[in-house]
Amino acid sequence: MIYSKLRPHLVRHSLVSLHGQLVPKHGVLSVPSSRFYSHQESLPNLPVPTLQQTLDKYLKTVTPLVNESEFNHTQKLVQEFGKANGIGEKLQELLLQHADKKENWLSDWWLDEAYLKSRASVVIHCSPSVSFPKYKFSGVKGQVEQAAKVVAAILDYKVNIDNETLPVEMLSGKPLCMDQYYRILSSCRIPGVEKDGSRCYARSWRPPRHITVIYKNKYFELEVYNRDRTPLTIRQLETQLSRIVTATNGMPHSDPVGILTSEDRDTWGSAYQTLMEDRQNQASLRSIQRSIFALCLDERLSKVSENRWRSDMAGRCLHGGGSQYNTGNRWFDKTVQMIVDQDGGVGLAYEHSPAEGPPIAALLDHVYKYCDEPITQPRSSILSLPHPKFLPFNIKEDTKVRIEHASMKVDSLINNLTIEVLNFKDFGKDFIKSQKLSPDSFFQIALQLAYYTLHNKPPATYESASLRRFRLGRTDTIRSCSSTSQAFTEAVVSGKSSVQDLAAKLRDAVAAHRAYTVCAVSGNGIDRHLLGLRLIATKSGLETPDIYNDPTYKKAMSFNLSTSQVPCKADLCMAFGPAVNEGYGVCYNPKNNKILVSISVFNTIPEYNTVKFKNTLISSLQRMKDILVAASPKL
Repeated sequence: MIYSKLRPHLVRHSLVSLHGQLVPKHGVLSVPSSRFYSHQESLPNLPVPTLQQTLDKYLKTVTPLVNESEFNHTQKLVQEFGKANGIGEKLQELLLQHADKKENWLSDWWLDEAYLKSRASVVIHCSPSVSFPKYKFSGVKGQVEQAAKVVAAILDYKVNIDNETLPVEMLSGKPLCMDQYYRILSSCRIPGVEKDGSRCYARSWRPPRHITVIYKNKYFELEVYNRDRTPLTIRQLETQLSRIVTATNGMPHSDPVGILTSEDRDTWGSAYQTLMEDRQNQASLRSIQRSIFALCLDERLSKVSENRWRSDMAGRCLHGGGSQYNTGNRWFDKTVQMIVDQDGGVGLAYEHSPAEGPPIAALLDHVYKYCDEPITQPRSSILSLPHPKFLPFNIKEDTKVRIEHASMKVDSLINNLTIEVLNFKDFGKDFIKSQKLSPDSFFQIALQLAYYTLHNKPPATYESASLRRFRLGRTDTIRSCSSTSQAFTEAVVSGKSSVQDLAAKLRDAVAAHRAYTVCAVSGNGIDRHLLGLRLIATKSGLETPDIYNDPTYKKAMSFNLSTSQVPCKADLCMAFGPAVNEGYGVCYNPKNNKILVSISVFNTIPEYNTVKFKNTLISSLQRMKDILVAASPKL
């Protein structure tokens, strides 16, 4: 069932306990008020932009990416598409009719097209990671103690989800859709051939009361609530996790079945069907899928230097480090996988389809604060705790071969990726705001300058724009590369402009990015509208219009810079893979006096290098600050 579309009386009915009693406020679940639903229904529907507006913007955004001949060809295709009584107007009318029947005309399509129909591995290509600053714990004992705090923190946060008491986020005074917050726990992607599924069990008839614990490639079901429906205390969780460690150390080696979840989706979907032919496997798979989240207790790896630790940890959270390390100690289909190693490392990998970064950031900010300042808990008994349940798998010979192939493929993928984490300390949001500029727009222009400096051409750029002002809103694209950003980057690189001219061009570029951002978050971006027009053509049995087969369109959709701003209160850093071989994946967390940045590249093209880009980005940020300071009136 789809949580966001349930009515309050139906959900209330589903939350009556098996004993006919309502779950108390601080238990697994309580009977929700209609607070969430009344908030959701107060949100506007996502608008469909006008056709001409989108086509005009499209031509502007591709201008810096193509030469004059290519642009003239594209312009003719756009004019033909948008002419009176042409195919564009017909598709626009069909899209408007589709939108009239939907809470959100885009959300289901986006879930399918961006995620569930994608056949690439979710590892690196789709699922991000988040790394915490290094803690001081070490060894298995320290790992278990830290992991217990992490589990307790998430259960503490879950109370607000269950009781619908999460504060409604606001943007420019307007409330945002909170639907994604209620999908990140007790949810899982389900593999399929040609298309995956996605399930959220939080509001099912019997909501899950357990987490999945993974240690040395073995899976355990751990009940995290007492019989009176109160969450296990940290002390109780330490006991249970220690039991898992002890039990695992006495078991024989297991085939790393979890590494199959790193496969391309069709291959994994086929292997999944084979696993599901066995009843014992069915039970284990269902337990993992229904669990609140997965906790991955990673084994110790070789030491890395302190200055490389953060970059190394970002990669290990993203992919596990390889089949010889902890990649098999995962279930990459789980929406939330918390990772705790034996050397001070804590992080997360999350499957992207249910939510964007902000709900994950909010959860992790709570985890970080809770772990630093755990709440006082009552003394609790450990004598009556049921032992964690081992989840076995019966692995046939053909599945063992699949595991070997999956191991080789994911190792190749991991070896082809480099991640660099930059802790830029020269300045942060405070300086940028003092110049009356948007910190996000300023940083995006710095990325443009860094890329142009290295590669002598403007990059097709994706930055995610939240559509959560609208009911069930996901994202659109902020196209950070513009004619104004190009004018600034070319002027800096040429070295022929005065400081005053550079400052004016910089402010123009930042202002243009900010204006595009405002349009995108208001539902007036171009990318999702163009996607909708293409999909409605397919749905209506019409041929794909020529503008979608145009080399310019394909160039515009091949993002050399795939970027996202994910602000966190804590010093957390999200990371993800690049979108193309000739490109970078960049995520950043701007703080008052510094900026945390992750940079990723595939190693197939030597010119694309994380260290070079990091150093050039540092120079670009410093250069832009120097320009503004030098151009400021002297007192």
